[in-house]
Amino acid sequence: MSRILIIDDEAILRDAASEALRRKGHAIEAFDSGRPALEAFSQSAFDLVISDLRMPGMDGVAVLEESKRLAPDVPFIIVTAFGTVETAVGAMKKGAYDFIIKPYKLEELEALVARALEHRQLLAENEVLRVRVGDAEAPGAVWSPATRDVHDLLVRASQSDATVLISGESGTGKEVAARTLHDLSRRRGAPFLCVNCAALSAGLLESELFGHEKGAFTGADRMRKGRFELADGGTLLLDEVSEIDPSLQAKLLRVLQERSFDRVGSSQTRRVDVRVIATTNRDLPAEVERGRFRQDLYYRLNVLPVRLKPLRERREEIPMLVEHFLKKHKKRVSNGAMSRLCAYSWPGNVRELANIVERAAVLATADDISGDLIAPWLDGGAPTPQSTLGVPLENVERRVIEENLKANGGNREKTARILGITSRTLRDKLKKWGVA
Repeated sequence: MSRILIIDDEAILRDAASEALRRKGHAIEAFDSGRPALEAFSQSAFDLVISDLRMPGMDGVAVLEESKRLAPDVPFIIVTAFGTVETAVGAMKKGAYDFIIKPYKLEELEALVARALEHRQLLAENEVLRVRVGDAEAPGAVWSPATRDVHDLLVRASQSDATVLISGESGTGKEVAARTLHDLSRRRGAPFLCVNCAALSAGLLESELFGHEKGAFTGADRMRKGRFELADGGTLLLDEVSEIDPSLQAKLLRVLQERSFDRVGSSQTRRVDVRVIATTNRDLPAEVERGRFRQDLYYRLNVLPVRLKPLRERREEIPMLVEHFLKKHKKRVSNGAMSRLCAYSWPGNVRELANIVERAAVLATADDISGDLIAPWLDGGAPTPQSTLGVPLENVERRVIEENLKANGGNREKTARILGITSRTLRDKLKKWGVA
């Protein structure tokens, strides 16, 4: 359960956001102004802050600056109206994780919150994957032999503006690597924006990337700038780029080749100076062979390839990561428990490790976490499954998906990550089975 601080002077929006996130299992504290919220923030630990930008007295930017002084690792989401998007982008230069434009759908807020909380978990990779700009000349203190090559590659890649393709299994820290690259580069003072390509349909993703003109399509009641335009001078992360619809891949190729694009519904070409970083958990050359991904786009993205090793290939880092995850709980892992953690294969990588350690810290009745406590989770943590002999594969797949959805409280994005599939794939399967 994550603790979230919500600040908004509009009671209706504040209450709706609070209730929606409570239904997702989060603990919420909500305030109508910045100063009492910051007082609560200074006295208790929070995992995320969501604040309106325009408020009487102390505005969202001031709240952001003070919260970053108190707890720089807590992600901050700015809620902004259409006319103040540029101010929200400026807030991202000061440390905000992302922004959302109101009026927004509660599903959009829930997805953004899930990404922000996941990002905070993955920041534990700082111990083994991220290096500050001032440390670039003297790296190595926190780098194991398994990740030193990644560190060196990120440092070298940060000195250019070439497109980078980061590949790796789900949960290995691809977004953290991308943010590290941005922080090390000359663009570190400019925006770092992220688009989850798997979470949006082709039409919505095109508008999200390139923006649209008023009246460009049904529901386009105002002009909107896209992420390429908002990230001008900075970095744009295309998360799970393999999931981009083929019809949109050609337009993305044009931006990479010419650094220009047209808003949806406009014939005016706009030029941008954006460094593109893409991530994928798929084998893109294999996707090219199957005709699902353009070969020319793959070559444009794969200028500087970075592969993140799964946790099972860098087990020596597990004790360091466990120690990091336990800092806020003031508990220890017994030798027996650590041996089990180091021996496990970790199909969910760092994200799975973080979840196991968090669960153990909450449920452990003593200061030491025992091996017996965590053993059932590492061995499967579920009753012995029924035999699947003679059962059609689709039925087995449906049972696995439905059981995971139930275990995750209906959270589709989280379920997709755990199962190693995209949100779009999960959505299509559920639609096929008539599951709302």
